[in-house]
Amino acid sequence: YLIRVSFGTALIASIILVYTTIIALISSRSDEDNRGRRGRSFDSGFTLYFSPSDLFWYWDPYYYRRRQRRDDGMNFVESVFSFVFGDGDPNDGLEEERWKLIGQYIASNGGVVTAEELAPYLDLLPTEEADDESYILPVLLRFDGHPEVDDEGNILYRFPSLQRTASSQRLGKKEYVGKKWTEWVDGVEKYLEEKKWLFSKAGASEKAMVVGLGALNLFGVIVLGSMLRNVAVMPKGFISFVADIFPLLQIYAASFFAIPLFRWFSLRKTNADIEQRNQARQQRARALELPDPPLRRKLLSARDMAQRTVIGSDKIVYTTEEDFADQDFKAREWDRRFREL
Repeated sequence: YLIRVSFGTALIASIILVYTTIIALISSRSDEDNRGRRGRSFDSGFTLYFSPSDLFWYWDPYYYRRRQRRDDGMNFVESVFSFVFGDGDPNDGLEEERWKLIGQYIASNGGVVTAEELAPYLDLLPTEEADDESYILPVLLRFDGHPEVDDEGNILYRFPSLQRTASSQRLGKKEYVGKKWTEWVDGVEKYLEEKKWLFSKAGASEKAMVVGLGALNLFGVIVLGSMLRNVAVMPKGFISFVADIFPLLQIYAASFFAIPLFRWFSLRKTNADIEQRNQARQQRARALELPDPPLRRKLLSARDMAQRTVIGSDKIVYTTEEDFADQDFKAREWDRRFREL
């Protein structure tokens, strides 16, 4: 946060330094000539309408706080950093979300699934071969699964660690495929969707102010550079200090627009790749909602093979339905069954 604030504050400091130095050089040059030629030599009216003190309102610590209460947006110094460097990866934690969705889906389908069912959560391209199921290998390693072949020669994937449940409820196999697929995976997203990168989360007004002040700073640096080159004898003091750090001011002013421009071109490619992956996942998810006959038979075979380990009353070694004193008489039986389990 301090870096964000410092970068925005540096813009204001740069503007103040640049235009204060310009005014100081103008005053110095006017004193060397004469006061009568001052207005004719610099007829732009800049010295009449601009004052560095006009920029000090940005330093009001309560201005941004009041502004945030009104629109819940960024304050100015934060929006400067957001415009130049962006706001970070919008898909932070995507891998954790991916494995969570895959685990939930496998568990909700009895621990036996097809590769096509997991494709909407993985990174595949639309042109990737459907027969090549090597993309399922990371899922097998992650959840300790293994392939099995059904009677028709279809390859299915069983995950024993995700089959255990205390529920004995079993739905008819016709409910597991086709349009009912969406209802069956209730609570699980149909496919993994990546978020696109935003150039900046700052509002339109914040970005307009940042661009305007950045352009003002760049223009001032160009003007100041021209004036410093024409100075025969460099005055000491403040002007000399600014002349020493002027290369830093030039780098800051140039990078203020060069970095966002580079990011803009880079984000176009990044977002195009994200859109391509999202469309591929969505396309494979739609194939599960309206499966063709071979895929439908494969899905039905996976549902039939899904064997859930149900915890029945014969495997319960302790229950609160009976008094403990009564259960104490069954200690030997309890010990025997405990060893058996």
